[in-house]
Amino acid sequence: MPDSEFIPLSEPVFSGNEWHYLKDCLDSGYISSVGAYVERFEVAICRMLQIPFGVACINGTAALHVALLSAGVQPGDEVIVPSITFVAPANAVRYCGAEPVFMDCEPAQLCMDVSKLATFLDTHGETGADGTCSNRLTQKPIRAIVPVHVFGHPAEMDTIAALARRYHLRVVEDATESLGSRYRGRHAGTIGDIGCLSFNGNKIITAGGGGMILTRDPETAALARHLTTQAKRPGVDYDHDRVGFNYRLSNLHAAVGLAQLEALPRVLAAKRANARYYRERLKGIDGVEMLWEREDAVESNFWFYGLKIQSGGRQRLLQGLKNENIEARPLWKPLHTLPMYRSAQSFRICEAPKAYASVINFPCSAGLTPPQMDRVCSAIAANR
Repeated sequence: MPDSEFIPLSEPVFSGNEWHYLKDCLDSGYISSVGAYVERFEVAICRMLQIPFGVACINGTAALHVALLSAGVQPGDEVIVPSITFVAPANAVRYCGAEPVFMDCEPAQLCMDVSKLATFLDTHGETGADGTCSNRLTQKPIRAIVPVHVFGHPAEMDTIAALARRYHLRVVEDATESLGSRYRGRHAGTIGDIGCLSFNGNKIITAGGGGMILTRDPETAALARHLTTQAKRPGVDYDHDRVGFNYRLSNLHAAVGLAQLEALPRVLAAKRANARYYRERLKGIDGVEMLWEREDAVESNFWFYGLKIQSGGRQRLLQGLKNENIEARPLWKPLHTLPMYRSAQSFRICEAPKAYASVINFPCSAGLTPPQMDRVCSAIAANR
């Protein structure tokens, strides 16, 4: 084992009110889904993102599941999802009894390729008299699009929204990686019909878990809240009117999340400053390129730092960083290649396998110091 200090891929920073709020929870006795911090966390998120309704839930995957149900996704429907993303959106589609249709990524930020999305809908989409869009190939309804803001870089939401309007589709915006990112002045997670956040341990802020459903529609918010609380009707009787889920966030998780949210401006500033520092250092290393935000009024939170390795060598670099006690990871495997999704529809995918073969993530903690980042860059140069 190397003698050098271990540099993790991503670790949270606890420097605010986390201990104070947790102690307050414990002292109050309210530690599960009933307690003041759940509502305080929801209100604070909504105020920051300038959206009227937020429904806290136990994790980002649960948020996606309930968001899709709230958007009207039913068994037998199709939902368009990216092939390059964490597996949660595709799994959430399956939880609904629906089928994912996998879309390729564009090569710069790895978000959904909107030109291919438009071509797919133009060639496969057919709008019936009732306004429902169906897939000419399968004759199944296409119900929704799930764009993902990969590593915090916003997808091309204006084009996606325009296509959704044209084909009467709902947009469930996967903003689980992009709290604090902005797209043309709008907060990520507030642009689609429904947005989803995650507060997992490696996210821009963490609650030790947790997620949130965002919407501007009061009926959608009410349905989401109902579904996340076992679909229990008001009153003391255990009266449930549909199949619901035990998805509510605990007061303990919300207390940590609220404290983390208070520090979000400092974390965002550190993430962006560290990204700029890395970019300048990496410019001098041949054969590598850092993924960067688009230059069109789009601002990324730089949740994860992506590095594209040219002409192969991804595995060699991963192993070299590991040998130097620096944590890094490969990109997600394209979802359409996973065993449970190989039989699902995919549309003209060619960039996703290239991205998987060439992109890694490297240390991106908000608390990184310049000497640590210098060491990471030197290790990349030495193992390139």
